[in-house]
Amino acid sequence: MIGLLTTTFGVSVASALLPLISVELFTIGLVLKGTAIPWWVLTVVIATGQIGGKLLHYYAARGVIRLPRLLRREDRPTGEGRRHRWLASFRASCRHRPVWTSAVLLISATTSLPPFAAIAVIAGWAQVPLATFVSAGFVGRLLRFSALTIAPGVVVAWV
Repeated sequence: MIGLLTTTFGVSVASALLPLISVELFTIGLVLKGTAIPWWVLTVVIATGQIGGKLLHYYAARGVIRLPRLLRREDRPTGEGRRHRWLASFRASCRHRPVWTSAVLLISATTSLPPFAAIAVIAGWAQVPLATFVSAGFVGRLLRFSALTIAPGVVVAWV
């Protein structure tokens, strides 16, 4: 049971980092195969792994994690150009509208529309507070994966 939970956690972190890996398909396959692990434990493990992986995107966008040279943009002097003013305005908007910011994070984490990977990068870039990112993202991921772990059983019981 511990080995399966460790594998599930690893797949969820890997899928958070690499979009080619689908933790959703893994989850549905795991539930359909049948496991003694309660659905809510799977949900918490997957949501934790997903947020852990997305935190790497978040921190990279904030500049806390130094990316390999291939993935970095050239350092440009920060000035008072249009892009710099727009970013400052966007950051201020996120700071002054925490409910809106949390709602966007929650909706994205739950539905992946817009993709949560992109929102994680934007949240880091906009300097959304870590507590806001983690709490809204974790709740959204809990909702998403709760639905995925419960759905096969509901469909089987209904049919």
